[in-house]
Amino acid sequence: MKNKFGIREVVAIGIGTALFVVLTNVQIPVGFIPNTALQTRAAVLAFFAAIFGPIVGGAVGLIGHALGDALFYGSVWWSWVFPEAVFGILVGLFARFYKVRKGSFGAKQIAVFNIVQAIANVIAWVLAAPALDIAIYAEPANKVFVQGATSCILNIVIIAILGTLLLAAYSRVGAKTGSLSKED
Repeated sequence: MKNKFGIREVVAIGIGTALFVVLTNVQIPVGFIPNTALQTRAAVLAFFAAIFGPIVGGAVGLIGHALGDALFYGSVWWSWVFPEAVFGILVGLFARFYKVRKGSFGAKQIAVFNIVQAIANVIAWVLAAPALDIAIYAEPANKVFVQGATSCILNIVIIAILGTLLLAAYSRVGAKTGSLSKED
């Protein structure tokens, strides 16, 4: 895959960010863990990162999370914004292995995608977010590690289901119509 950044990637950042922001308010709270919820926006981020790569994934995660926090919560929680970008970058780094744009998102690629997204979730939510919560906001370690681990598990599940379905559908449509680049 050629590393090029063009109008398609700029449009993907715009659309991905808009969807991410709108979906910020679509969530199922986990009542026993404060400030933690099942959010479909995680699947949207994984979808854009898997198709368009690390720059788009990182930008959608960073901009989308920051704008979503600002619009729906009144302030930006940077210790969770940066890990969202890290997640998008990590999933995007392996985009060529998923073969979504080639129309070849089969069992092997689904497995690779889900292994990568699970590892990226662990790095972002079990390691980075709690560490940044402690360093930036002096949050108690026991609280933030429970929140991070819970978010990690919820994200892995929603991405494994919804993210995989979105990528499989996109791969099939693109392969049939020939509208996707075969340069991957």
